[in-house]
Amino acid sequence: MSIIPITVYGDKILRLKAHKVSAVSDEIIDKIRNMFDSMRNAHGIGLAANQVGYRDSIFVLDLNGTEGYEHFKPIALINPEIVLQSDEKVVIEEGCLSLPLVRAEVERSESIKVRYMDSDEKIIEIDADDLLARVILHEYDHLIGKMIPDRVAEDVKKNLQKDLSNIIKREVEIDYPITEI
Repeated sequence: MSIIPITVYGDKILRLKAHKVSAVSDEIIDKIRNMFDSMRNAHGIGLAANQVGYRDSIFVLDLNGTEGYEHFKPIALINPEIVLQSDEKVVIEEGCLSLPLVRAEVERSESIKVRYMDSDEKIIEIDADDLLARVILHEYDHLIGKMIPDRVAEDVKKNLQKDLSNIIKREVEIDYPITEI
């Protein structure tokens, strides 16, 4: 399909809420394929639709290149809803394709339950923990207009300002295409 430039910090679409998908059309299937192509090209493990300029409530995951997830089947989650989050929290360093070269410690629930529609329009519920839960929560955040800087303490966010400014100005060197100013 197509590799689409990744939207980056400062791009307005990253702050907009996604639109629900009413039906899985050929256009939606093409978008999902483009999302997988773009994510893999950027060496990511998750990608939300707004990270490639789509307003649809979709994200894709492919963890099978990650230790412990070698048998993970790539999935597209359409209209995902987090229906349950554990009280147990875990703080782990995260990165984001829309925040090139930025890493920060983010607290998230250790386990979750997510409900979504698959590409056959079947409603699925899965329980997830560890990395899978973290990636789902991270990508879900994108669909509601949130990013890593919204999930960290003010002092951490302040320390990220120079890097965030460089991203906005496109003064970052990375090996995948990003949107232009």
